Amino acid sequence: MAPCTPHLCEHPQMTAGRQDQGGPTEGGTRVRRSRSDFGGVAGNLALLAALPIGTAYLYFCARFNDGRLLPGPQADLGAFAESLAPGWETAAVTLAWLAFQALLQAFAPGPTVEGTPLEDGTRLRYRMNGRSSLLITAVAFAAGVGSGLFPLRWIYDHFGELISVVALFSYGFAFFLLIYGRATEPARQPRSVIVDYFLGAARHPRIPPVTGFDLKVFFEARPGLIGWMLVNCSFAAVQIERHGSLSTAMAVVCALQFAYVLDYFWHEPAILTTLDIQHENFGWMLVFGDLVWVPMTYTLQAHYLIDHAPELPIWAAALCVFLGLAGVTLFRLSNLQKHRFRCNSNGLLIWGQPAEFIETRHGNRLLVSGFWGWSRHSNYLGDWLLGLAWSLPCGFGSPLPYFYPIYAAFLLLHRERRDHRRCAAKYGEDWDRYCRRVRWRIVPGLY
Repeated sequence: MAPCTPHLCEHPQMTAGRQDQGGPTEGGTRVRRSRSDFGGVAGNLALLAALPIGTAYLYFCARFNDGRLLPGPQADLGAFAESLAPGWETAAVTLAWLAFQALLQAFAPGPTVEGTPLEDGTRLRYRMNGRSSLLITAVAFAAGVGSGLFPLRWIYDHFGELISVVALFSYGFAFFLLIYGRATEPARQPRSVIVDYFLGAARHPRIPPVTGFDLKVFFEARPGLIGWMLVNCSFAAVQIERHGSLSTAMAVVCALQFAYVLDYFWHEPAILTTLDIQHENFGWMLVFGDLVWVPMTYTLQAHYLIDHAPELPIWAAALCVFLGLAGVTLFRLSNLQKHRFRCNSNGLLIWGQPAEFIETRHGNRLLVSGFWGWSRHSNYLGDWLLGLAWSLPCGFGSPLPYFYPIYAAFLLLHRERRDHRRCAAKYGEDWDRYCRRVRWRIVPGLY
């Protein structure tokens, strides 16, 4: 059995805030999600309704409620409702965007690599061309804006419509995934239609199966993650248009978030050892998270700053940048240690010393060197620090810009507990031994 670490990265979206989050590596074995995850059928139905409403409400707060969290006398409910009405132009632009990114995924230059072993020992092949796709997109976007074909503020002007159109697409596409998944990857144990719709009926849906276009890897990164950057550009352009200049706070937020995305594409193959890719089925939860949650809520800070940019002194901006770089460095280096150990633990050096690990009765190895000797999920801490760093430039006039670090804290804590239960059930006494060796869960000395 392939050597494993109890730490697995996972892509941002709904399940966490970032592409490489921690979780148990299962050495190629199928991890069957508990039906209690996300509340079962009742919880799935509730989230199907609540998450789009929550996304729209955050947009309302930023755009129509003067950046406040609770509705007040200044709230423009009529304009908010009108802005959400989907239009054909927005639908056409959305479909064109998805088609453009799909073409880049299929044909842009980049290496082809093998994923981790499946249950039968085979490996799927993936084209890792995210960097070239990002560059081509940037050039095409700049050309469209420069030629006047695509006004930079178009995204801002149609943001409410985009939320509605992409959310509706997510609902419809999840039906396709349900039908296609059940036809191509029959579930080992029957689940309700609601659960399969919400969580997905197939692990690796491809068109055609096995050798074709990988739907999950595509949606995990390309349309939403690159789209996030374009939304930020549009918001920054509107701020310049309204106020005559780009605020320091907006510059810091956009720079840190761009670094976040660039880091992902620079280390793109690491997604293949993530929990999302290895163990999660692909259904509405990930589709909505990839296409709606990321570009529509992770841009909240830039949205807020359009009309609420505080005076940010250079020293404060430098502190935010330092905190963000520290967070992304901790996040990336810890995940690289995990990824390299996951790929080949024999003879691996971490900080100049042979990697230490605990051998389990399953034959798996649990890494206890480097950052993974500090805590069981040190990458969570780096992820959260980065999110805090890009919220702080917004000041303290409203809690709205701090939605991401607050949401991420609760979600990461929940995931850590979920991973702990799963590993305890799988490894038993070996997991107890591991926990005695690596005492802290996320923050060394605190938790």
